[in-house]
Amino acid sequence: MNNEEKYLEHVERFRSVYEYADARNIFEHIAIQINVSGEGGGILYMEVADRAVTVEPYDYKDRDGEVFIEGSFIPKFLESGMSFDEAREKNLIRYEGNIKKLKTLRNLVLKNRLKR
Repeated sequence: MNNEEKYLEHVERFRSVYEYADARNIFEHIAIQINVSGEGGGILYMEVADRAVTVEPYDYKDRDGEVFIEGSFIPKFLESGMSFDEAREKNLIRYEGNIKKLKTLRNLVLKNRLKR
């Protein structure tokens, strides 16, 4: 699998976790860019708008924050029970930006994981 195929696989993994999450109770706009390094490296963004979540494979300039994550860690993070806070404590994920917006997304994915 080449780097572009691996990158698109990462985008689909994020979509599978976030796009079906129940965002009906989120009335604010949130845009977080995800910077993937290493295997399948690239940029994607997650946006909550009109109480729905979208994940797209491009650079988003008007963002509330950025997540930095190693491509090889994405499957483990999205498919395990590891929390965002635990991943940050272990320096597996780094975040820069509006922490309130990040926590809203963190809680959204946690609820979605619990429903699975």
